[in-house]
Amino acid sequence: MAVEMGKEDQSLARDAANGDRKAFDQLVLKYEKKVYNLAYRMSGNYDDASELAQEAFIKAFKSIGSFRADSEFGTWIYRITLNVCYDFLRKNKKQAVISISEVGEDGYIIQNIQSNDITPSEYAESRETIREITEAIDTLKKEQRTMIILRDIEGFTYNEIAKILKISEGTVKSRINRARITLSNILSAKLEHLSPRSVKNIRKGG
Repeated sequence: MAVEMGKEDQSLARDAANGDRKAFDQLVLKYEKKVYNLAYRMSGNYDDASELAQEAFIKAFKSIGSFRADSEFGTWIYRITLNVCYDFLRKNKKQAVISISEVGEDGYIIQNIQSNDITPSEYAESRETIREITEAIDTLKKEQRTMIILRDIEGFTYNEIAKILKISEGTVKSRINRARITLSNILSAKLEHLSPRSVKNIRKGG
């Protein structure tokens, strides 16, 4: 997933900062699906995700004046969305129930488990694999869960994640590696039920 940014975003953000509501509405239309998807992966609930996405855009609108023109609006709104989700989970003392069953083509996990050229039995196994991975991800701590969601489910690049979280790209790679190792360890007792190809791809990373 590429964080989209260009002169159009900069111009719209600048106009929105000057009070142009229509300009901000255009930014919402451009990013609402990705913001909702991220909120859904973090909360695991459609209704919560809708409210969280709305809250993220409200916060963005209220603080658009602090948005730096040389920054990327996508990175900025995704960061706000994550913070909104963190606050929600903390206040409600909820453990997110992550769903990866509807992830698109960008996410590493789905790319390496499912294929269009698989038999019905292999498809059934891939769905079971997804269920096992989902349950394992749910047990990860917040930081590691976030890394898996951003990189392996939503498909953000290392550079994009670094910008969203305001950390170095090296730190991103290190944290993702540790998260994958933890995930692999959690899955170790279950991997014997999966095909050799699935096991290899889960452990390999990307």
